[in-house]
Amino acid sequence: MSRYLYIAALIIAGEMIFGLPFHTARFFRPTMLEVFGFTNTQLGDLFALYGVTAMLSYFPGGAIADHFSARGLLSASLITTAIGGLFMATIPGAGGMAVLYAFWGFTTIFLFWGALIRATREWGGESEQGVAFGLLEGGRGIVAAVVAGLLVAVLAFHMPEDATLATDEERRRGFQGVILGYSLVAFLTGVLTWFLIPPPDKEPDHRGNPFPNMAAVIHLPVVWAQAAIIVCAYCTYKAVDYYSLYLVQVMGLDEVEAARLASWGAYIRPVGAIVAGLIADRFNAANAIGVTFGILAATYLALSMLLPETAGQAIIYANLAVGLFAVFALRGIYFALLQETRTPRHITGAAVGLVSVVGYTPEIFFAPIAGRILDANPGAVGFQDLFALLAGIMVVGIMFVGWLVWLKRNNSASAPVS
Repeated sequence: MSRYLYIAALIIAGEMIFGLPFHTARFFRPTMLEVFGFTNTQLGDLFALYGVTAMLSYFPGGAIADHFSARGLLSASLITTAIGGLFMATIPGAGGMAVLYAFWGFTTIFLFWGALIRATREWGGESEQGVAFGLLEGGRGIVAAVVAGLLVAVLAFHMPEDATLATDEERRRGFQGVILGYSLVAFLTGVLTWFLIPPPDKEPDHRGNPFPNMAAVIHLPVVWAQAAIIVCAYCTYKAVDYYSLYLVQVMGLDEVEAARLASWGAYIRPVGAIVAGLIADRFNAANAIGVTFGILAATYLALSMLLPETAGQAIIYANLAVGLFAVFALRGIYFALLQETRTPRHITGAAVGLVSVVGYTPEIFFAPIAGRILDANPGAVGFQDLFALLAGIMVVGIMFVGWLVWLKRNNSASAPVS
């Protein structure tokens, strides 16, 4: 039972750490833009600030994760992130939000991300890496969908039956309820994580210097290949943040309907991630990632040309659903490459740090670029341009998978697991 409680705690913590900085914009973007008075470009620039502090946190944070127990690191991150939500609920101005997102870039990554990935890899052992990361990603999807669904109800409670008639005050109160809800869940998760994640069997050596591991992974080309793959994969995940806005501006839904449908779409996440994890364990993670990039390229190309008045809504929704499945499949298996490429176990945290500091650079550049694309041509045309860009990124991802496969075959960057 303790093994299942362990992975359950990792799943809940792994999703709720990002509820405040990401879910508020992913599921409630139209409302958030209205309440704060932001354009897509301004909100994108906030995420860029988050991305900068996150990038500075990934590598040293990953190295620290090799030397300290997971439960203390995860609990501290969740509680400090929740405290930031109390400030967000005051609806600060652009300057205050800039400071807050920079703060969250540190609290959600420095003590958290490397510890989460290392703990998940250890849970999966030698033969169940795909299952471990598939369960992590899939479970996180269920948590995201359930919590978002509850908070959509909070938003709807404060809005009139016809959400398009909501006053500014009604919209503000509703969104404040959403923010405080995410803050409460993050705080409670931080407390529960301390009790559900057991202390390590062997106390980590706090006196050890974690930073030589950072130098070791820099010289592994296979780690850089994994990072490049994640850059492309993460661009697709960042694009999901715009689906609720797409549903409002292109598909004609109101903001409550869009938030509800976006939260339902999160239920695709566990299916995609777990199926991909099982396939990766049985066959090959790198090949599965390459095929998934191909599916996404075709899906985004179709969405870049389809309009509801010409193609019909059913076809567009089908493409969105297939795309979501593929996005979550990628997220379920790309860290399984650590085992497949035989990255040494004792430098897992440092490897995750390097892979993440490069792989998650879309945190810095994707939202500002997407925001400017959408603001330059509001509505359907802007989204067609965005989907065309994503299709091109997927083709680049296929090329990076080819590079990784070549490195594996030539054994030029692999080392035995230890």
